[in-house]
Amino acid sequence: MDVLPTPFPAEPAANCGICVRLADFRRENATNNPEWFNGPVPSFGDTDARFLIVGLAPGLKGANRTGRPFTGDYAGDLLYDTLDAFGWSSGRYASRADDGLLLKDCMITNAVRCVPPANKPTTAEIKHCCEHLKGRIAALPKLSVLLALGRIAHDAVLTAFALKKSAFGFGHGKRHELPTGHVLFDSFHCSRYNTNTGRLTPEMFRAVFADVSTELERD
Repeated sequence: MDVLPTPFPAEPAANCGICVRLADFRRENATNNPEWFNGPVPSFGDTDARFLIVGLAPGLKGANRTGRPFTGDYAGDLLYDTLDAFGWSSGRYASRADDGLLLKDCMITNAVRCVPPANKPTTAEIKHCCEHLKGRIAALPKLSVLLALGRIAHDAVLTAFALKKSAFGFGHGKRHELPTGHVLFDSFHCSRYNTNTGRLTPEMFRAVFADVSTELERD
C-alpha cells in the first residue's frame, strides 16, 4: 500500500485549538459538564489493524462524554454489536470507555475529532481535522480496507488520499478500489435518525460488514 506523508500526528493534542469554534464549544461543555471527557476524542482499536472505520464526529452525549468513539449512544450500540457479530472485538461493550472492550484487526476514528455544535462541523473544520486522518491512515502499516460511515466521512477519506470526489461517488454498500491499493466501502451512518427512519436497517449495516469481511479474507 502507498504510504501517506504525515504532516500532522495521528491524534490531535488534548488542548487542540486549531478550530476555534470547536475549542470554544469544548470549553462550554466542560463548564456545564466537568465530569465529561470534553476533548478531541482519540481513535480506538488495534494499532496493527487492517480495517479502519471512519465516522463523522463525536456525539455530544456519546463520545464527547465518554472519550471513546461511538461509545455511549445508539450509534455505538449498533456499531459495536455488529463488530462483535463479525469477530472484530473481544469483551463486552458497556457504553463506557473502561468496559474492557478490545478491537481485533480493526480501529475506529472520526473525520472530526471534537464534538461540533448541532453535530454539524464546518467545511473548514473538516479540512483541518483531515490532516489528523492522514496521520491516522499513515500510522496503520497493515491497513487495507476502510469503511466510511456517511458522506462526510467518505469525502474526508478521499481528501486524505488526495483523490477526486467525483471519481468515487458515495453510496450505501459501494466498494471503491483506490489507486493506493486500499479498498473503501461506504455505509449510511448508523445514527438513530437513520435507523428510526428506515434509511438504514441493522440488516443493511451487517451486509456491508459482511462485504468487508470477505474483502479481508482475500487480503
